[in-house]
Amino acid sequence: MKRFHTLLTMVAIAALSFTFTSCDDDSEIADTLWGTWEGDIYVSSSWSGRTYDATYSYISFDRDEYTWSSGTGYWIDYYSNAPWDYIANRIRWTVKNGNIRIHFIEDNYDVDIYDYRLNDYYFEGYIKTYDGKLVDFHLRKTSAPVWSDYHYGWDYWGDYHYYNYYSKQNGIVDETRATPNTLEKPQRIFRLRE
Repeated sequence: MKRFHTLLTMVAIAALSFTFTSCDDDSEIADTLWGTWEGDIYVSSSWSGRTYDATYSYISFDRDEYTWSSGTGYWIDYYSNAPWDYIANRIRWTVKNGNIRIHFIEDNYDVDIYDYRLNDYYFEGYIKTYDGKLVDFHLRKTSAPVWSDYHYGWDYWGDYHYYNYYSKQNGIVDETRATPNTLEKPQRIFRLRE
């Protein structure tokens, strides 16, 4: 009987060690993600019946110092052929069991990243979108831009901004001139690589 209890105790200790290892792995992944990444994410935006392809993207992962495997950040897609220069979203992200979930705060939807390769310089793999698509991405770690230069939402070349009015000529932000109903908001679309 004593031998049975000893064996049972050893099994319980082994099972707990796997649990702690999983948390440590998530923390290591989050630590490697911490920073700003730039590159190709095959994303487009649909607006007013037309689709525009992003030329490149920035993603910033800022760690929450209290949870170690989650945090906040920014996701910015840049466009050269659209009526706006960029679409910027605040994000919340979490690493759980090796998978990365990103929540777009303004758009209120999630994407999952798994089957990825990540080191201190490169981050590539697949994004599973809210509608089940698998989209590949290739990012490299870069220095962080000055995030205060961006307004949340999108910048329209016709001098309107979804969340506020922004004049490109003089850089004045006037929140009284526009409402969220001023223009249709562009919708992010993840596309398959061609």
